[in-house]
Amino acid sequence: MFARRDLLVGLVLTLVACKGSQPAPAPAASEAASAAVKKDEGVSLTGAGATFPYPLYSKWISEYNKLNPNVKINYQSIGSGGGIRQITANTVDFGATDAPMNADEEKQAPAKLFHIPATIGAVVVAYNLPEVTSPLKLTPEVLVGIYAGKIRMWNDPKIKADNADAKLPAKDISVIYRTDGSGTTAVFTGYLGKVSSDWKEKVGVGKVVNWPTGLGAKGNEGVTGQVKTTPYTIGYIERAYASQNKLPMAELKNKAGKFVAPSIEAMSAAADSVEVPDELFVSLSNSDGDAAYPITSYSYLLVYENAKDAVKGEALAKYIWWGLHDGQKFSKDLDYAPIPAKVLAKVERRLKELRSGDKKLLSGA
Repeated sequence: MFARRDLLVGLVLTLVACKGSQPAPAPAASEAASAAVKKDEGVSLTGAGATFPYPLYSKWISEYNKLNPNVKINYQSIGSGGGIRQITANTVDFGATDAPMNADEEKQAPAKLFHIPATIGAVVVAYNLPEVTSPLKLTPEVLVGIYAGKIRMWNDPKIKADNADAKLPAKDISVIYRTDGSGTTAVFTGYLGKVSSDWKEKVGVGKVVNWPTGLGAKGNEGVTGQVKTTPYTIGYIERAYASQNKLPMAELKNKAGKFVAPSIEAMSAAADSVEVPDELFVSLSNSDGDAAYPITSYSYLLVYENAKDAVKGEALAKYIWWGLHDGQKFSKDLDYAPIPAKVLAKVERRLKELRSGDKKLLSGA
């Protein structure tokens, strides 16, 4: 059951290495975890979906299993589209997506699904330019132009305009994009659609689009591999993958006109500037604020409000509660931003609504 997670070692071993002592867990989360150790015996949970939060979720599973070895959790990193399909088909106990389910997808679900914001990440623009040693600066117009196939050379005057000191080569730009149904793609194209009406009308936004140019790869892992091994490529990936593989990340010009690197602080600034509605999903891209990184996103767990299996439902609810509390302390070391306190309060109330029939699954939380 844990074979897939073991295979991840090559990707995320450095990410999950200890970086000093960690803060004490939140009392409510510790109580829930302790209760799980005592009560949850021989429970197996399966989840599937987004590759975006995979490094963090793998760490959560590892740490939670140390607390409660009788709760076995397997998470398959197959993309947001796959996660939505599997939770809708009831072939997994929980799904994961970076893009909220649309109206058509919600209609396919046999019962009510909750979106639970679990972490915050950034979709970064990574590139392979051996000649360029300082972070590349890209405006929204340039980024749209590159992915629309209208800016084709690295030394294009529009790129030079904001990178005067960079040794931009006279080389073709090789664009890499996702081929699978991807929440990362939905976040990235959603941003491009916000900053360019032309992109929104001609290419569109969503988990899958017809890219005007480029070469496709599967998953954040696939795009990362292409960019890392092939000079003069550019690709959009989750920050953890770029950081782990030491890929340079562009500074993007945000809504306030500032060039911002995809730091943890810039991701938090984007989240802080956006109010989360009652349904608990919202776009963070192109948000207000001088310090906000413009392609920031929540990543969500998808959980049925009413669990058919009370034992599994209770084990899952306790695991998610732990992840939203104790699990957040692993976020920054793994290149994610923790859930803001004001959002966490709303998420707690939603988690306490989880039930199996008339039984509340977190009555003691």
